[in-house]
Amino acid sequence: MRTATPWWKNALLALLVAFTACSSPDQPTSAPVKDPSTGEVYTPRRVVVADSLIRGRLLDRHDSVLVDTRLHYLLKLPRRALDTLALGELLGWDSTTVRRRIQEALPYPGAYGLAVQLRLTKKEAERIRRDSSATVPQLTLTERYSRTYTTPAGAAVLGYRSIEAQAFFRQAKRYRRGRFYRLRNGGVEAYYNGLLTGRHGYLHPLLDAKGQQHGTWAKDTTFQQGQDLHLTIDTKLQAYAEKLLGNRRGYLVALDPRTGEILAYVSAPVYPAATLTAPDQAGIRAELLEHEDMPLLNRPAMLANPPGSVFKLVNAAIALQMNAITPGSAFRCDQSLVSCVHHHKPATSLTKGLKYSCNPYFYQVMQSLIDCVPDSLAQDTVGARHANLAQWRRYARSFGLDSVLGVDLPREAPGFLPTPAYYDKARRTRGWTYRSIYSLSIGQGEINLTGLQMANMAAIIANRGWYYPPHLVRGIGENGPLPRFTKKRHTLIDSANFAALIPGMVAVMQRGGTADASSLADVGITVAGKTGTVENDEGDDHAAFVGFAPADNPKIAVAVYLENAGFGATAAAPCAVMVMEKHLRGHIAPKRKRWEKRIQSRARHGY
Repeated sequence: MRTATPWWKNALLALLVAFTACSSPDQPTSAPVKDPSTGEVYTPRRVVVADSLIRGRLLDRHDSVLVDTRLHYLLKLPRRALDTLALGELLGWDSTTVRRRIQEALPYPGAYGLAVQLRLTKKEAERIRRDSSATVPQLTLTERYSRTYTTPAGAAVLGYRSIEAQAFFRQAKRYRRGRFYRLRNGGVEAYYNGLLTGRHGYLHPLLDAKGQQHGTWAKDTTFQQGQDLHLTIDTKLQAYAEKLLGNRRGYLVALDPRTGEILAYVSAPVYPAATLTAPDQAGIRAELLEHEDMPLLNRPAMLANPPGSVFKLVNAAIALQMNAITPGSAFRCDQSLVSCVHHHKPATSLTKGLKYSCNPYFYQVMQSLIDCVPDSLAQDTVGARHANLAQWRRYARSFGLDSVLGVDLPREAPGFLPTPAYYDKARRTRGWTYRSIYSLSIGQGEINLTGLQMANMAAIIANRGWYYPPHLVRGIGENGPLPRFTKKRHTLIDSANFAALIPGMVAVMQRGGTADASSLADVGITVAGKTGTVENDEGDDHAAFVGFAPADNPKIAVAVYLENAGFGATAAAPCAVMVMEKHLRGHIAPKRKRWEKRIQSRARHGY
């Protein structure tokens, strides 16, 4: 027969559980409890097994350390007037450097008299210890462990620890208030925080007055070190891509279509990765927060824009699937339907329609899809249009559009594809016609895609219909990526219909194509691509490009979007193909060095 548990043990257990959440390491979790049957007094304790967790590192795809936890030296300057000349001599800085470093550390211009901290090197810290008391009194040198960025590249990917970004959060709330949510981007540091941080180990002994243990009051937990994250990013390619975009507004996403691994992820304007957590960068953060180009906005994940003519690839694939066209379909360049900025030969096939990016051609492709009336709806053209648009959207959503792809970043926008109901409401009638929604045919109007979706779209075509979700971490400790990134996703489009797009995309990069100037044929690389020029009512047009290479065995897919940069062929395509060449060959051919230099110069100046 089972003996009932003594009341005092039940009371003790309840009391212990109640105090567990608020207990401190190595401290009693409650007042001592007396065992009435023996008179013994037990004190429950919670003992830390290891109290110095080491946060995991971030490494790139070649195992170069990008972020680590290291010792930092911080110099606190006095609030009163400071002899900057003496400070410069002490640290080995010239007067310009002293003024610049102090100015960068101030939270706003002219905020003198506030406490300021400057980061020092180990050598500079030693000089302060040795000579400061005599040369510049009242300097305070402290040491602390914090995250160290070994590269300025990849700010939008690497992110920051929340606990180290509190000063930035306070500034952001003050400067941008309602926009603060959009500006926060903790990157992989925030997304994988639990794995990077690890877990303390705890013992839960019951101790008597002599410190002897009498069992435990709760289950012990095992210490777990913070795990390293092996990123998909190629640091050299990332830094190179950032030089191409620099201070322009836009994004570049490059991924391996075979795996979904993101090779480069640029949100421009770019800024150094350490800026948001460094104690002496408050002034720089203020400039970033107030800048009209919003450099802190994580553009590839959070900003959804009309994709322009690159979306003709999706429309063509769906039209083929729905038997609205065939690869040999020809349409006249009828500019009474929609303007066509390219002067070109007749588009007698889908390949030529893509090569010339003929707007009237794709107007008629989409019209064939939307206005098709099945026999079952022979008398109901309104119902047919609704059914066809719904089917078009169903196929388009299978590309991962109008939904989040699930990238391993804290925030991601879903983009947008219109529904029949949306147009019923927007047009205030169910009787809308194709003429009122034709902008869908050229990727404008209500369609919005993110940079991640654009790059993934290129990867899907490269793979002839399937993809792995884009991701930034390829390994967690000794393990692979999160399981969901290893599950292949398939679209609803047959592979043969994707294959029908490839000749046209290759022709885009050949003589007479919209991006023939960006060909890599001189180095033996066949690129498949599609340009886009996105109309913008509020300024210059936006430039877009998607593509992959080599066309017959794709190893890299790239999407580029540059705001107010003009034509996709002249602004976006060159950036994309140079990233492809850099990845596939390791260097840029002499033929394009002048081109490269010009683009990087424009990037520095932000135009």
